[in-house]
Amino acid sequence: MAREPKPLDEIDRKLLGLLTRDAEQSYASLGEQVGLSAPAVHERVKRYKASGRIRSVVAALDAEMTGKPFLAFIHINTTGWGKSDGLMRFSAWPEVEEIHSVTGDTCMLMKVRMESSDAMEKLLERLYALPEIVSTKSYVVLSTYLERPVQAEKSKLAS
Repeated sequence: MAREPKPLDEIDRKLLGLLTRDAEQSYASLGEQVGLSAPAVHERVKRYKASGRIRSVVAALDAEMTGKPFLAFIHINTTGWGKSDGLMRFSAWPEVEEIHSVTGDTCMLMKVRMESSDAMEKLLERLYALPEIVSTKSYVVLSTYLERPVQAEKSKLAS
């Protein structure tokens, strides 16, 4: 059985925040910013990775420069429970970035990024080919003002 990771302290939160903004920083540079030695930072980062707290280190691509400027969110209503084998096959498609089970007036929420509205139409056509799809609502993004990964800092709203 996996052991529960140790709770995050303030240095952990600051270090994870710095890594979220720029994961290519040296351990020495990170150590200067959080008041630890480079080896101590290295040990913490190894622990974050071993515990699954850091799941992966990836390159953040520019959507426009990658030829995928079209971003949309699709609300999907299905028969029965939303998560089906057919719907989960979409997770292998490169245009599908996220699939969530949600509450509210829809079953599933899918975030997609692609080349054009034509590509979106083809994706919707493939979605509607699934017998469990009842309806969809699509929201095309006009501008993005904030898009970031999970943040380690504590909520400012919590007291």
